[in-house]
Amino acid sequence: MRKLILFGFLICSTIAFTQEDNFWNNVRFGGSVGFGFGSNNTTLSISPAAVYDFNDSFSLGVGIGYSYNKKDSFKSNIFSPNIFILYRPIREIELSSDLQQMYVHRKSNSFSEKYSYPALNLGISYRIGSVSLGIQYDVLYEEDKSIYASGFTPVVRVFF
Repeated sequence: MRKLILFGFLICSTIAFTQEDNFWNNVRFGGSVGFGFGSNNTTLSISPAAVYDFNDSFSLGVGIGYSYNKKDSFKSNIFSPNIFILYRPIREIELSSDLQQMYVHRKSNSFSEKYSYPALNLGISYRIGSVSLGIQYDVLYEEDKSIYASGFTPVVRVFF
């Protein structure tokens, strides 16, 4: 009985170590960095992410984002964890679904508020190597809560 348990343990360990090696071979890291400067306006953002490629067509990823905005006396800080799915029907085209929870803290001289809201972005991008350029639409967009002026936003993703 002990030999059988030991043999089973060795087989399970071998499978686990083999899967671990395969797992990390299918993980890519990347994300995006953004900045903008204007007349009394500053925007800085960083969004690191990791994606697991199940095959050449389908990937699942997680990310975390932070954005800082300042215009005159208005300031905002946004923290946004997300999970996303990427599907490539052909090598050059990437369809995406990105579920985010946005945590917003904004303030000015006259008010301060903290709130959160979900965003579900559906998008399409053109892939050039490890870079994807496209557009996405937040199907849960609410003008009074969103930090964006429109439900449409550009997409730039880089994964290595």
